Amino acid sequence: MRAMIFEGVGRPLRAVQRKVPSPGPGQLLLRVHACGVCRTDLHLLDGEVEIKSPPRVLGHQIIATVEAAGEPVEPTEADRLLAPAPIAQEGDRVGVPWLGWSCGECKWCLSGRENLCPRARFTGCDIDGGMAEYAVADARFCFAIPPGYPDDQAAPLMCAGLIGYRALRMCGDAHSVGLYGFGASAHILAQVCRSQGREVYAFTRAGDEQTQAFARELGAVWAGASEDAPPQPLDAAIIFAPVGSLVPLALAAVAPAGTVVCGGIFMSDIPSFPYGALWQERVLRSVANLTRSDGREFLTLAPQVPVKTRVSSYPLEAANEALADLRAGRFEGAAVIVP
Repeated sequence: MRAMIFEGVGRPLRAVQRKVPSPGPGQLLLRVHACGVCRTDLHLLDGEVEIKSPPRVLGHQIIATVEAAGEPVEPTEADRLLAPAPIAQEGDRVGVPWLGWSCGECKWCLSGRENLCPRARFTGCDIDGGMAEYAVADARFCFAIPPGYPDDQAAPLMCAGLIGYRALRMCGDAHSVGLYGFGASAHILAQVCRSQGREVYAFTRAGDEQTQAFARELGAVWAGASEDAPPQPLDAAIIFAPVGSLVPLALAAVAPAGTVVCGGIFMSDIPSFPYGALWQERVLRSVANLTRSDGREFLTLAPQVPVKTRVSSYPLEAANEALADLRAGRFEGAAVIVP
């Protein structure tokens, strides 16, 4: 099979031929149809998030069909608590997210917080991902994909959508929500917010009028530069851009008792800020990974909105070009690799 592999920090992905993998116990062999490109892939390339055992196939927003299944395994206690969906059958279309495995035994897994499992393994980081023609994945961590979504448009739901949804849940019933960094996650979340009757305020790089117009097209009531103050104090803000200097700006933009959620796996250092920026019961928190419950809830919600993703598609061998375009902000919405 064709695959693009990561070999070391700062090096481009390399196109190789590999043997098609075989599914082990509890795994599915998947024929990959689309794989979304995520900012986390850039963090992996740059060494900001470590890949401990290269070479590795990146990609954790996989849409695929099941080719074969390994021997079944006994569910863990956490699996039983989650009441997992039936194992997919040959020919079924499934999605594979960032969380690829958790132990099912620790206090985090047994309390519905498998996203914090200290032994968790992640797709495209600890497990070979979807920038290839085939992949294997733990059947318990695969999701059924709602009908009506083409493969490329479904791919961004697997991380951009899921992390955005988890971050929004951290905002409670906030009516006015600021989104800092209007990329793959924000362009999905803006549609969810609008369907729920919330107001979206979009923050972009200064002078990025094209992205601001894109945000307004998706229902944002205001769009401006990250350094700008919104026209009114916000109930909550979610920071998707991995820029620590946005934290004090977002805190200044939210009203008393407002929440600021950091939605990325990596962020540059947060500069010091006066206690007054946090005072009056403002909340600053992060979001880590996702749970299978998040996935099932969001994939039920997405077609009801309905969420429509805007994607730029690239062939497998152009994965480095897709990553470079993501880094430079050369497209609106999300990039997707189509093997």
